[in-house]
Amino acid sequence: MLTKKVKKRVSFLSVLLIFLVLGVFFILKSLTNNILYFKSPTDIKLSQDIIFNKKIRVGGMVKKNSISIDKKEIKFVVTDFKNEIVVSYIGTVPNLFLEGKGVVAEGKLQDKNYFVADRILAKHDEKYMPPELKDLMEKNVK
Repeated sequence: MLTKKVKKRVSFLSVLLIFLVLGVFFILKSLTNNILYFKSPTDIKLSQDIIFNKKIRVGGMVKKNSISIDKKEIKFVVTDFKNEIVVSYIGTVPNLFLEGKGVVAEGKLQDKNYFVADRILAKHDEKYMPPELKDLMEKNVK
């Protein structure tokens, strides 16, 4: 027979365990709703179960001579040097956005060849240094 003290402890631990499981469930559920998957153009072309009109990120290099700017819309081609995808974006692009440089576009796929971006993130390599800092360091070295 269990004493009153032991019953209290067992019930407390049971309730604590239930709240812990519920907490972990809700945390994981909210994370899965907010995750944006990163895909390259080749991943998109080869994928059989791709979901259109779902938010994802497409990344690669901006193809040379592919940027065309209309009044409001910027279109360019993102390539991973195997496959390409056309990206359309309305808005201002970051200063580091150039042809031949890395880019990540966040938005939705219309089909396997056309992507409508909500946000453009320009990438730089780990050796990047702002021009002002580079000039300052060159002056101090001399």
